Amino acid sequence: MSGLAGLLAGRGVQGVYTWHAAFGADEVRRTVEHAGAMFGYVDGWTHQTKAEFLAEAAETLHFPDWFGQNLDAFADCLDDLDIVPVVLLWDGWGTLARADREAFDLIVEIAAGRARTVTPPFSLLLRGAGPELDIPALDG
Repeated sequence: MSGLAGLLAGRGVQGVYTWHAAFGADEVRRTVEHAGAMFGYVDGWTHQTKAEFLAEAAETLHFPDWFGQNLDAFADCLDDLDIVPVVLLWDGWGTLARADREAFDLIVEIAAGRARTVTPPFSLLLRGAGPELDIPALDG
C-alpha cells in the first residue's frame, strides 16, 4: 500500500487516481482509518448506474438525510466533509464509465474539484479496469 500510505502521510497530492492494488476493501479501510481518515467504498460491480453510485456514496460517506440524489447535492455533501481526510475507493468504476461516460466524467470532475479546493484532504481511488483515462496512477 505504499502509494496509499504516502498519500495518507501527506507525501502525495490529494486528488483522483487510478489504483491497481489488490488489497481487500476491509484491509484498505483499516489502513485508512488507522491513519485517522474516513474511508468510503463503492462497489461499482453491483452499483452500476449513476443513481446507484450516488446512493452508495451517500451511505458510505454518511451524507445527511437531505441528500438529493443528484450530482449537485453530491458536490455539496463532499464539500461538507470537512472534519477529517477522506478516501473514497471505487471498485469497478469502469462499468459506469462505459455505460454513462458523461455521468462518470462529472463524478470525477466533482471529486477532483473537492480535492483541490476544500480541506481536509480528499482522494478518490478508481480501482479496476475501464476506459483509458487521463488520470495519474497512485501506484506508479
